[in-house]
Amino acid sequence: MKMKIFKTTTLAALSLTLAGEAFAVEWNVSLWGKRRAFTENVERLAELVAEKTNGEFTLNLSYGGLSKNKENLDGISIGAFEMAQFCAGYHPDKNPSITVLELPFLGVTSLEQEVEVAMAVYQSQAAIDDLARWNATLLMPSPLPQYNIAGKGDAPRTLADFEGMAVRATGGVGRALAAVGAVPTSMSATEVRQAMDSGVVRAVAFAPHAHMAFGTIESATWWTTNLNPGTVNCPVVVNTDALNELSDENREALLGSVEEALEFYVDSYNDKTMAAWGPVLEERGIEQITYSDEEITAFRDAVAGPAAAAWIEENTARGLPAQELYDLVIDTINK
Repeated sequence: MKMKIFKTTTLAALSLTLAGEAFAVEWNVSLWGKRRAFTENVERLAELVAEKTNGEFTLNLSYGGLSKNKENLDGISIGAFEMAQFCAGYHPDKNPSITVLELPFLGVTSLEQEVEVAMAVYQSQAAIDDLARWNATLLMPSPLPQYNIAGKGDAPRTLADFEGMAVRATGGVGRALAAVGAVPTSMSATEVRQAMDSGVVRAVAFAPHAHMAFGTIESATWWTTNLNPGTVNCPVVVNTDALNELSDENREALLGSVEEALEFYVDSYNDKTMAAWGPVLEERGIEQITYSDEEITAFRDAVAGPAAAAWIEENTARGLPAQELYDLVIDTINK
């Protein structure tokens, strides 16, 4: 009996067997931090793929052992690993098409809607071509709720109080905060606790799960309940060559599990993370700051239109169908 040989241009770990024609394929997946609400889509995907293939196709999840989070797209491009998670705002020049999803005040109201809007953009030809430059195929989003800010020191009781405040914020959230005089600073999520403790930043813009996972609530004294300037878009991508090299059965096991993995993620975030968030704030005595409707409306009106117009102008100049992408997002939200 001849051993079946499986050729690949990636660094996938392959376990060949002599049992008939079967072989096992292991993909390496680059994540960061630790297992948390943000990674439950990938965790569930790994479970489903293993179940559907009887363990012949497995996803080896690595939290920081393969790459830095801001270098995950580069690792995908060279085949250093087969799957990775990253956030568009980490390197907007590398993935401009999907940064439309990080524009402030888009009006997304739920995680379910966040999934729908993201998938509409991911499946557009502009986004497919954009990520193809990195030999990457967009697989699924890691939907996050609207960001709010946890900080220490004097609480910003009005939006004017953000003037001069150093805030860890990326993408459209950072641009929105700059509009009220804050000083947005970009850094890896794993660096924020130390930056906050040392005074490099006074506050951090995150979704609730990240405030818990990366420890900002351990030193925060206040939290904004309704600023809601936007969120970040963090896709899961796969190396296109590795995807194409999968057998039909393994490819179907992977692609056919995306919807269920996303449903699991959304249910987990809504039922577990958000349910825990309120008690966490209460236990630590963190003051909850709520702004008036008038302030929030003025904030949105001052930021949303100009940010969208600037994004469209900048990315049209790059050669992207920027107006079409923006219209796709708005039409999907309003549908």
